Amino acid sequence: MRKGIHPEYYHDAVVKCACGNTFTTGSTKKELKVEICSKCHPFYTGKQKAIDAGGRVDKFLKKFNLKNEQ
Repeated sequence: MRKGIHPEYYHDAVVKCACGNTFTTGSTKKELKVEICSKCHPFYTGKQKAIDAGGRVDKFLKKFNLKNEQ
């Protein structure tokens, strides 16, 4: 590999999630901030989490006569 063209690699980069979870991983950045991690992602937790953007979820639920189960 050529010298001087690759970014510095940090083996102990800290990842901070919006839910408050933190863990370390390897990255070219010292600190990463993410919105969803494995502790709060619906696929891993099994809980449905709908993020409403402009009332679209409510409009969909009303259209098909469904209940909002959050």
